Amino acid sequence: MRKKSLVGIAGLFLFTALTACGGSDSTTETSVVETTISSSAYPVTVGELTLDTQPVRIISLSPTATEMLYAIGAGEQVVAVDDYSNFPAEAVALGTALSGFEPNVEAIAGFKPDLVVIAYDPGGLTEQLKALSIPVFMAEAAANFETVYQQIEQLGALTGHLDTAVALSGQMQADIKAAVAEVTSPSTPLTYFHELDNTLYSATSNTFIGQVYGLFGMTNIADGVEAGNDYPQLSAEVIVKANPDLIFVSDSDTPSQVAARDGWGKLKAVTSNQVISLPADIPSRWGPRIVEFVKVIRDAVALAVANN
Repeated sequence: MRKKSLVGIAGLFLFTALTACGGSDSTTETSVVETTISSSAYPVTVGELTLDTQPVRIISLSPTATEMLYAIGAGEQVVAVDDYSNFPAEAVALGTALSGFEPNVEAIAGFKPDLVVIAYDPGGLTEQLKALSIPVFMAEAAANFETVYQQIEQLGALTGHLDTAVALSGQMQADIKAAVAEVTSPSTPLTYFHELDNTLYSATSNTFIGQVYGLFGMTNIADGVEAGNDYPQLSAEVIVKANPDLIFVSDSDTPSQVAARDGWGKLKAVTSNQVISLPADIPSRWGPRIVEFVKVIRDAVALAVANN
């Protein structure tokens, strides 16, 4: 089960490579999708998808999309979610647990959905649902911060909650900008290791996760470890040699368990109490709770700077 979870995260719910986010795109509080939404009233067109009426039976096969839908006020329109959608509690309470990795078209159709939201398209799911006249919206893993805000607003338009969605994306941008501004950059960039699981997989600066750390000018020890792979598996020897200032753990291991690993006890991150347990699931999702991820990094960086 752990390996399946890792494959799912690394292949589907982590973020793809891109250039670093910067400038007003990630901080403006105005809508970022004016050019992609043709109308704020029905019929609504977002990209190639047009909905003639407001959907009232939505299925989400993406944990991130599920969080977005509930955050913009469309939760009461959601009738089913996938088995990885564990937030918010209202989504879990639906008790549906459809598979987003190996979707069952018959099971999906049984809910009589008028909109299905997916993060990727396994086995030609989109075409199969279209053949049943079921509209599908693709909300792929975000390539940058702008895409995060764009997807929130696109879902807002499709579900009839555009104003709330625009307000949410604007608040997220403002919160992230404020969090970054609260930290004084050290004279020498801090180094870090982001641990995806206890087999030492990580994410490079070319990923969305790497961009989040990049907001604080940090140096990623996973960069360049494996050419062409933005989710490399590091060896313990590489990590010990790099001796990062901070270690961020997004699996079940605790800081004490990390410290107990062979050869890790003398790492700077360990001796300075800078092994940080990240909130479960949040780093692998690009939804509204990414602000929490940013704030955890802010607090860790602020403490590291104060101790230097």
